Amino acid sequence: MAKNSPMNLAIELALKGKKCGEIPVGCVILNKDGEVLAQAHNTVVNEFDPLGHAEINAIREACQKINSDRLIDCSLYVTLEPCIMCAAAISRSKIKKIYFGADDLKFGAINGTINFFQSKNCNHVPEIYDNISKSDCEKMINDFFKEYR
Repeated sequence: MAKNSPMNLAIELALKGKKCGEIPVGCVILNKDGEVLAQAHNTVVNEFDPLGHAEINAIREACQKINSDRLIDCSLYVTLEPCIMCAAAISRSKIKKIYFGADDLKFGAINGTINFFQSKNCNHVPEIYDNISKSDCEKMINDFFKEYR
């Protein structure tokens, strides 16, 4: 993947979050022209906010920037497979494409224990691309939990 790719930016954001004591997850949202619309990392611990996932933070930022609750034609890059809360927010905001790195087989809502986007409760299904920079993303999250324990 190119050095200045959206996933590499998401990885940099995840590492920034890790330095703050957060689980290292980073997220970037691009508009239809491929320009960065929003970027974020987890803020759960530092903001005492269970909703402070990187995806939620980036979606909020992007929506506020364009004054809309819809991110139609936008792409979301995230280092870890989205959980069900984030998958629902992605669906609700009508994001066109999701690119993610590492699978989260315990809490992930795509390749994990459930697939939110295949449920009847899902009203918008984005295009999904997984395993983007997978080894780098897996190493980052696995190293974090080895250090954490």
